Amino acid sequence: MGPYRLLLAVGLALCLVANRTDSADPPVKTPAAPFQEPAKKDEAREVFSGQVVMLQAALEKRGIKSRDEIKSQIVLETKAGELWPIVPDWRGRALYQDERLRDRPVDLVCRRTPGVPWLQILSIYTFDEEGERQITDYWCDICSIPMYEIKPCDCCQAEIRLRYRPQKLPADAHPHK
Repeated sequence: MGPYRLLLAVGLALCLVANRTDSADPPVKTPAAPFQEPAKKDEAREVFSGQVVMLQAALEKRGIKSRDEIKSQIVLETKAGELWPIVPDWRGRALYQDERLRDRPVDLVCRRTPGVPWLQILSIYTFDEEGERQITDYWCDICSIPMYEIKPCDCCQAEIRLRYRPQKLPADAHPHK
């Protein structure tokens, strides 16, 4: 057996021993809490409410013509008619990728950087038919792990599904004024 195969075999054996349980009961899987990036010191989380829409359509509705350069940009349109652009980062990408999250009432828990007019999404809340708020993410039924954008599971590469769970807003998130 070559040195690499021996190393691989020893590593596998150590993993099996480390994961062994002496009880007859199978391990209990508990649902993972939704990941929320912690607020930095002196940084408040704000809740912005409205609907995520395509920027080009929102501008056209206001009589503003635009070019193709913004055709894939999305914004949060508030009930007051404000438009807030959304950063397509680790959490905001879902709103760009998944049309099911657009053109419907949402509460977005966001972080904002002073002087930057873009929303950095920390968590997405949608509403069901009865108006109940639901935390919204993606879920792998095989690995039981949450994810935050449409892609194959990070662990097993299986398809994931859009998941809704009733949940209140975080206690440290305050409505945008």
